[in-house]
Amino acid sequence: MALINPHINFNGNAEEAFTFYKSVFGGTFSKLIRLKDLASPEFPVSEIDANKILLIALPIGTNTLMANDIPESMGQVNTNENRSKISVKAESREEADKLFFGLSAGGVVEMPIEDSPWGTYFGMFRDKYGIEWMIDFNPNE
Repeated sequence: MALINPHINFNGNAEEAFTFYKSVFGGTFSKLIRLKDLASPEFPVSEIDANKILLIALPIGTNTLMANDIPESMGQVNTNENRSKISVKAESREEADKLFFGLSAGGVVEMPIEDSPWGTYFGMFRDKYGIEWMIDFNPNE
């Protein structure tokens, strides 16, 4: 079975966001490559973009959450139009609460985590970086 590994574009704060995500999920980065690490005559990097993230990866269970910063020359990501959500299936109600309250800190809760009409423990929010998350625990699985 294929794995789905979400990849997020940031406007220069990928490392900050992923440090926050790591504080909630735990673990260590499996990759952290800056644009300057690939700079060469064939691939020039402006001074303003040198420390931006080309790739950052955080393993979470058997999946990997990945991201990059958009170089200034490419413009900005419209964070208000980011309608994708990252869905996390928790292994317990306690883990669901830890992830929900940890990741939503400083963000906007769209649906508080609670027992849902469809039989799971579910909540939805936009974190302080504008990324949308759904946390779900199914006690019947």
